[in-house]
Amino acid sequence: MFSGIVEEVGVVVSATEVGGGRELVIGAVAVLEDLKPSDSINVDGVCQTVVELGRRSFEVQTIATTLSRTTLGEYRRGRKVNLERPIAAGERFGGHFVQGHVDGVGSVTSVQRQGDMWLVRFTLPDTVEPFTILHGSIAVDGVSLTINALPAPGTAEVALIPYTYEHTNLSRLTPGDRVNLEADMIGKYVARTLGQSGGKDAAGDLLRRLEDWGIS
Repeated sequence: MFSGIVEEVGVVVSATEVGGGRELVIGAVAVLEDLKPSDSINVDGVCQTVVELGRRSFEVQTIATTLSRTTLGEYRRGRKVNLERPIAAGERFGGHFVQGHVDGVGSVTSVQRQGDMWLVRFTLPDTVEPFTILHGSIAVDGVSLTINALPAPGTAEVALIPYTYEHTNLSRLTPGDRVNLEADMIGKYVARTLGQSGGKDAAGDLLRRLEDWGIS
């Protein structure tokens, strides 16, 4: 389990095709503390298993299924990536509950600076849109963010404060870039408990059920 609070921006040292998957060696410093083989680590919103440690790097092996559902297949040497170790029991918890299980990949449609913040808009795949609500949480490339606006069907907007812009890799985003998206875990479980499978109409069906129960 992660929080979506990025600890460090690492860099891809190498990306090697192995069978139907890939081996990624990622340069890092801060996240290497207490890290060991078999540990989980969040790489741009994707939970991966550390298979080997170097003096200033670690290696993960990404299988074909993960490559088909995330952006990790695009990574090349020099790519900057957001890194976070799992939440430790007893520590303060910021952000929101992030599993590192990407629900879908969105595409950036615009990046606009407005005063001291940056507004980023991106498309929402059908696997994410039903669980995306105004002022709710979403993980974008592993970063815990708040939905600032829902300007159009299938589109969401988040606001990046200067700290987030400077301490994550989201500062690299330009229109057309693809981003890993994870919908709010609590919203997904609520919908599932109420009998929804996470399809396109899950949000509408949930609202209708709440209205039937006298909750608006």
